Amino acid sequence: MALEAGYTHLLIADINNTSALLNSLRMAQQKGLCVVPGVDFRKGVTQHFVAIARNNAGFTEINTLLTEYLHGTTDMPLRAPNMPNTFIVYPLAAYTGFALRENEFVGVAPHEIFKAQYSAPAKQNKLVAQYTATFRHKADFNAHRLLRAIDKNVLLSKLSKSEEGRPDAVFVDKARLYEVYNSAPHLLDNFYDLLKECEVHFNFDDDHKNLRSYTGNPVNDFKLLKKLCNDGLSYRYGNKPSKTVLDRINKELELIREKDFVAYFLINWDIVNYARRRNYFYVGRGSGANSIVAYLLKITDVDPIDLDLYFERFINLYRQNPPDFDIDFSWKDRDDITEYIFDRFPNTALLATYQTYQYKGVVRELGKVFGLPKAEIDKLSEGRFEMKKLDKLSELVLRYGSFIQGFPSHLSIHACGILISDQPIQNYTATFMPPKGFPTTQFDMIVAEDVGLFKFDILSQRGLSKIQDAVGIIRKNQPSEPHFDIHDIARFKEDEAVKNLLRNGLAMGCFYVESPAMRMLLCKLKVDNYLALVAASSIIRPGVSNSGMMREYIKRYRDPEERKNAHPVMLEIMPETFGVMVYQEDVIKVAHYFAGLTLGEADVLRRGMSGKYRSREEFEKVRETYFTNCRQKGYTDDLAIEIWRQIESFAGYAFAKGHSASYAVESYQSLFLKAHYPLEYMVATINNFGGFYRTEFYVHEARMWGAEICAPCVNEGDYHTSIKGKRIYLGFIHLAGFEANVGMRVVEERDKNGPFTDFNDFLDRVPISVEQISILIRINAFRFTGKPRRALLWEAHLKLGKSSGVERPPELFRSPRKNFTLPELHSSALEEAYDQIELLGFALCNPFDLLKNTPETTLLARDLPNHLGQQITLYGYLVTVKETKTVKGDRMNFGTFLDQKGFFVDTTHFPPVAKAYPFRGRGIYKIVGRVAVEFGYYSIEVEAMQKADLLPDPRYAAPIAIAGA
Repeated sequence: MALEAGYTHLLIADINNTSALLNSLRMAQQKGLCVVPGVDFRKGVTQHFVAIARNNAGFTEINTLLTEYLHGTTDMPLRAPNMPNTFIVYPLAAYTGFALRENEFVGVAPHEIFKAQYSAPAKQNKLVAQYTATFRHKADFNAHRLLRAIDKNVLLSKLSKSEEGRPDAVFVDKARLYEVYNSAPHLLDNFYDLLKECEVHFNFDDDHKNLRSYTGNPVNDFKLLKKLCNDGLSYRYGNKPSKTVLDRINKELELIREKDFVAYFLINWDIVNYARRRNYFYVGRGSGANSIVAYLLKITDVDPIDLDLYFERFINLYRQNPPDFDIDFSWKDRDDITEYIFDRFPNTALLATYQTYQYKGVVRELGKVFGLPKAEIDKLSEGRFEMKKLDKLSELVLRYGSFIQGFPSHLSIHACGILISDQPIQNYTATFMPPKGFPTTQFDMIVAEDVGLFKFDILSQRGLSKIQDAVGIIRKNQPSEPHFDIHDIARFKEDEAVKNLLRNGLAMGCFYVESPAMRMLLCKLKVDNYLALVAASSIIRPGVSNSGMMREYIKRYRDPEERKNAHPVMLEIMPETFGVMVYQEDVIKVAHYFAGLTLGEADVLRRGMSGKYRSREEFEKVRETYFTNCRQKGYTDDLAIEIWRQIESFAGYAFAKGHSASYAVESYQSLFLKAHYPLEYMVATINNFGGFYRTEFYVHEARMWGAEICAPCVNEGDYHTSIKGKRIYLGFIHLAGFEANVGMRVVEERDKNGPFTDFNDFLDRVPISVEQISILIRINAFRFTGKPRRALLWEAHLKLGKSSGVERPPELFRSPRKNFTLPELHSSALEEAYDQIELLGFALCNPFDLLKNTPETTLLARDLPNHLGQQITLYGYLVTVKETKTVKGDRMNFGTFLDQKGFFVDTTHFPPVAKAYPFRGRGIYKIVGRVAVEFGYYSIEVEAMQKADLLPDPRYAAPIAIAGA
């Protein structure tokens, strides 16, 4: 817009924000426009001053001041501190006549020109034009008012004018701007003189700006890297590594040094080395897992020689950014790792992400701003309306909802990105301080890469915690078991029990292989080896599955004859996957070997399919080269188009092979534990609340493997779920409304002074309110007393009364509690089940026991092969639903149920059925459909479905009339 409007200089100064600046500078340098970065410093809506960077040092001064304000270390100053490399412009309305420094000026808005000429408190040479261009047009201004109302949480009609920008703050061309200031053109000239003195420049095409040296000396860095590789050589390859290994090490080391990535590798090594010292579990993955240096430094556990990982995916001379290292830690350990990084390295910050308004959310917010009733807002946000029947306000909500959709909402924290720069972060951006407590940039990862700042990915996951916790639980519950090394992956790969779980899809609770889709794929492939699991981990990703190549891979995997259908060049490039593109590096291979693109062009293609490219022109150029080369190689247009379609389907979804291999290592660890110590492993899974399924189904899985599931117990249980032999006691943590401090208090008292002897003993020893003890009674946590739950509830109310549960000082002599004689009070098993549903979220009995009517059929999952192609009726307890869309955009579903014996049944709901028979929440469904099979995997194609009625809750049944009452 600035170029079209005839400007050569443009000041960009957002309010207390620097998010737009680096990207604007990058684009402006390409287009020949001088963008001057600045910040509009405000407290609330009150403008204190505008800071304008004269040079890079001035940009740092501005970022430093804004950082101090955003971190809360200083209040917003009415007057700027001395910043010699920065111009300061005070608004005329706020200027009180104080003496201006050489670099300070007073800004005059168009509506203030008359005042500036005749009553300005400053000299004319200190006055500059201050034209604010906030909007493009009237629609922008209207959207601005709506956003301000959303921000202030008020009706649009109640929004104060002081909370709005001026409607005339519209972007105009240069000629129009001089018309606005025609009575005082010197104000514009003065301002242009300031801008002409400003030049902030970044070399965006330069090498990376990460920390350049780990030791402080690049030569010593390389010596250390070589030493670490030598130290790890015998651990990874024994005393006689092959020539292939040694050649690969030397090749990588030279390229790493040439690309100036030595410090990047050493920093990653430092992080994982700290983790090992702390005995933290971690998994290194990403494209860096294709590196033998990373393998030797124990950043990853993937051997690139053994897996034949593609070297050029890891690094090549054309690649500007370093390889990706995604390092997963336990969710319990990641905060400590993050703190270590900030303490260990200077110039560190978390990366931000830009949160934008999504359509449904903004429609809801606009509905509130316009004062629509909730029912109307619900209809609009969910799309349940007819346009012809909408009133004007509803039409406005939808119109501006579409307009505002995609606008920035607020800054948030990137899920895992950390920057460690060579220069202070304030050279590039101000930082803000989110609740997490670490400085965070005001730009995202794409902008960071454009600058040359490449993130370190430090992630958390619960799968590692499950493995770590399971090992400890096994040692406690089975102390006589022989010790095993959880990192002995070679042993796990050959374990027949592990192979059995994989082949039959019995991997519920196991990292990355437990979802219904993955379980189905494992069964179809009959996976029983590591390489097949690595491939499956990538095939399941949307890129491969959506392109139709997942089915083609299964066919070629199962039937060698089908492999003949592959194009010979594709088969030669990817023999391991039978000519099917599965991994991210396959795209690079196909681009390079099939289509003849250079590695540099292939790298552009890789970035494009990862969603990281910023130049569509660059990507389009590679696309044209691809088709030109294919024609020159004699490929048919149909073949070239089909291969390009497969490449495009990978966009944003593909895994590097090393990445999948790292995932598979963790999968094997969890599979080994599940195969040999299923009960302990399921307890660890339950306690980490992580995985595809709800807690109820992990509890069910433990039962299917032979566990006796027990409700929480004050004498035998714990705050978290625990195991004793084959008995699993659910923890107090699962009880809705039960306070953590009370649960901890119960456990601490019991562990310190022994089990509770009776109900009175518990009341004497544990300060607790009647509301909290009622929860324990209802879940039957005092069953050791032998008293009915109803009787205990009466006792609790009589003995505790209105006790607050606050800890009391210890008594020297304990007063005996009065015992009450109560009538016989009993509760039914059905009442207990409904109490469990209310408190735990599920009943501990078989859910089919709660049906109002006996199922018409006892058909089970194991019976499906006997009814192939036939219509059947089966009752299933809903586990999960996946909603998806057909190629035409119609909604359809995939369902997963448990049959009456607790085994999985999978269903397909095509669009007509999905519309006619929608899912109606958790419960048991009567399913009518035809049995289908694909690659030996049976499922039901649903034709009709009805939710079954449960027995009514007896706790709320109508009271029985008593004669004479």
